[in-house]
This record gives sequence, C-alpha cells and structure tokens, in this order.
Amino acid sequence: QVQFVESGGALVQPGGSLRLSCAGSRDIIDRYTMGWYRQPPGKLREWIAWITLDGRSNSPDSVKGRLTISRDKSKGTIELDIIDAKHEDTAVYQCNTYGPTEPWGQGTQVTVSS
Repeated sequence: QVQFVESGGALVQPGGSLRLSCAGSRDIIDRYTMGWYRQPPGKLREWIAWITLDGRSNSPDSVKGRLTISRDKSKGTIELDIIDAKHEDTAVYQCNTYGPTEPWGQGTQVTVSS
C-alpha cells in the first residue's frame, strides 16, 4: 500500500534551487505532523524538516534557512524548497509522518553537482 509519492528531484548546480513535493494518503497528510527526510549516499536517513497541521515548522540548524517545508492544503501535499543547494544536499528525499510511522515511499533523487 503506497502511502507517499515524492517528486521534483533533479540534478541541480551548487547554489541552485529546487522544489520537492510529497503526495499521498490524505487521511495521513491532512491529519498528522509531516516531515521530510533524506538519505545521502552511504549514510543513514536523517530528518530535515517537520510541519504541523497549523503550519508551524522546524528543521535542524544544519539546513535551517536553506530548506523550507510547507503545506499546500488545497492539494493535500507537503513541499520542500531547497535554495542555495550544496553538494551535501545530494540524497534521496522522502516524506513521512514526523516519527516516522508509515511505510516509506520510493523517494526522489536530488543531485547537486556542477
């Protein structure tokens, strides 16, 4: 049972920008605090942002100010904006509840390279 589908990943140059999107079960996205996670090559998956139902958000200091999570309530999607992309942003990006509690989707690949 697919819960989440991530999209928007691409090859981007350092300093570039990108928007990722997460769609899936509205029963989950519209009811829970949601998060974005990423798994860089050869490393463990890490949390990078969460957003509550009322729009409060947070992210670790390592990405704060460059990665921004948001909700599109009309579409029932969770977005992640990446600005000033850095090589260390290269990873597979996935969304899930902030926990996480649901099966993982396939993710979307972001590669930062010149």
